[in-house]
Amino acid sequence: MRSVAINVAANTNEPGFRGPVYPDGTFEYIPIPESKPTAEPVPTYADFDFETDVSGVADRPVHFDPEFPEAGGERYTYGDEHGVKAGPLSALSAGDYLFFYATLSTTGDGDPPAWASPRWGAHVIGHFRLARDPVTGEQYRALTPADRAVFDSNAHVKRETFDARVLLLGDPEGSRLYETVVPLSAPSGGTDANWVVTDLSSDSGKGPWWRRPMRFDEAGTERLLTLAEEPPAAVDP
Repeated sequence: MRSVAINVAANTNEPGFRGPVYPDGTFEYIPIPESKPTAEPVPTYADFDFETDVSGVADRPVHFDPEFPEAGGERYTYGDEHGVKAGPLSALSAGDYLFFYATLSTTGDGDPPAWASPRWGAHVIGHFRLARDPVTGEQYRALTPADRAVFDSNAHVKRETFDARVLLLGDPEGSRLYETVVPLSAPSGGTDANWVVTDLSSDSGKGPWWRRPMRFDEAGTERLLTLAEEPPAAVDP
C-alpha cells in the first residue's frame, strides 16, 4: 500500500482566494473555477451552499474536481491533465490511496490555535482509496461507453474536449472528505513544512513544497490515515 498527496482547491490565483480553516479544524472545500468550455452545463459557485462569500465569482462555472459526494458530487472521482501530477498518480494501483491537500486561510477571532499557522497553511482535506487501477487518457478513450460511465460525473469528462491524462475512482467505502484537517504547515508559517511532510513523505519540505505531489510509503500512508481520525493537534510529534 502506498499513496500520493496532491494540491487541489481554491487558491490566491484561481479564483483569487482560499477556502477557510476554522479554529476547531473544520474547513470549507471550495473548488477552482472551470477554465475550459464544457459540453454540458456545470455548476457555478452560486449553486453551492458555501459559508464563504463567493459573490465576486458567483456566476463562474466550477471545476468540481476532486469530486466528493459529501460536497454534492455523485461519486469520488478525480482527473488531471498535468504531467507532474498524472505521472505519480498513474503509478498507483487499486487499494492505494490518493490524499488531497489544500492551502486554506486561517479564520477566526483571536489568536490561531497552537497547531495552525497564523495566516494560511496547507492541510490534508480528504482521501480516496482507489477502487480500481488509475485509467490513463488513452485507456479511457478505448473503453466502451458502459465502462466509461463511472467517470461521467468527472469535470474533465464534461469538458468539450476530454483532456485528462489520468482518471481515478475512489471506493465509497474507503474514501471521504474530512470533517477536520490534517495540517501540513508548521505553526510558524504556511511555507514552513511540518514533520508530516519532512518525516513521512518523499518531499524535503524545501522550496514551494505546498504545490508539489508528495509520495508516502506504506508506513507513511498508515500514519496519515491515523492522523485523519484525530484532531489537528494530534499532528504535534
